[in-house]
Amino acid sequence: MPLSVFQKQVYDLISRIPRGRISTYRAVARALDKPRASRAVGNALHNNPFAPQVPCHRIIKSDGRVGGYGGGSGKKQAMLKKEGVKIIDGWIDLKKYGYEFASKK
Repeated sequence: MPLSVFQKQVYDLISRIPRGRISTYRAVARALDKPRASRAVGNALHNNPFAPQVPCHRIIKSDGRVGGYGGGSGKKQAMLKKEGVKIIDGWIDLKKYGYEFASKK
């Protein structure tokens, strides 16, 4: 199935997140100038045919909870821990590990 323009934009953007850093569905949507598209970002990542090269495991919920993953949340947590992200009771410190996308302006 061909990718939509939106999916391509999401995959390109999250490919920029370095190892050991995370972002949120909301931050990705905002970085794409689609602030109400958090759920659409989640859907694009759920269907990510390029994982783990396109690191959808580095996207978490806006409140710091790890959230879901196609391979299961346990696998997502293991991948993040391997990258050095500390997870406490399913939560990640966004201030410590959060990645800020460069402004388009």
